[in-house]
Amino acid sequence: MDYTPNDEMLEDYLMICDCDGVLVDSEAIAERIIVSRLEDLWHGSGIQEVVRPLLGFRTGTVLARTAATLSRSIDQSQIVVIEAAVRAAAVSAPMIEGIAEALSAIPLRKACASNSNAEYVRDVLDRTKLVRFFGERRFTADMVPNPKPAADVYLAAARRLRVAPERCIVVEDSVAGATAAVSAGMTVLGYIGGAHSRHEHANKLTRIGARNVFDHMKQLPGLVETWVRTATGATTAPSSNGP
Repeated sequence: MDYTPNDEMLEDYLMICDCDGVLVDSEAIAERIIVSRLEDLWHGSGIQEVVRPLLGFRTGTVLARTAATLSRSIDQSQIVVIEAAVRAAAVSAPMIEGIAEALSAIPLRKACASNSNAEYVRDVLDRTKLVRFFGERRFTADMVPNPKPAADVYLAAARRLRVAPERCIVVEDSVAGATAAVSAGMTVLGYIGGAHSRHEHANKLTRIGARNVFDHMKQLPGLVETWVRTATGATTAPSSNGP
């Protein structure tokens, strides 16, 4: 029998958004600062090519892996300084174009799951006023044993909000984040709007297991609608009732 999922039914489903690169356009800022600081430190080339695929990991991990890849050295004090510079700049990043409108059009509960820390995510959501969509449903790397690409932060969100992982849809832009969400048993939509090489990045996210990739937030409500219809067995998608 045909039916439309009602509000009570939709309470059993959850949409989880990454923060950096999905809600705010901070990945390019982070890349610019990290590359600039490492070029100043090492006076070398080829740094950007190593850093770019690592975006989405915690800044300290990006720095350590870049150093290892390029056979360079970086000490903890230098890492702390660069982390602080990235955090200070990223917290003022603009919203991703169309994200507020997209979130308004999706009638699911929403949570934010980030590889950043709780204070940073709170400041970003308050400044952009996107907090109205998420409330206190915020989960960050400093709340769990292991950051992305481990599944911990996504599983923590599902557990706290009492939603089965298979009933969660995740919006991610990074390889690390998509890996984490897929490992958690969740459906992933890969956002590539901020990627420098969209075709290459789309292929990476697809190989990880993203259900769909998209390049503008105006596409997001339709993608979530299709998933909800499939997940609930409905033939008519739910209409928007706000955040």
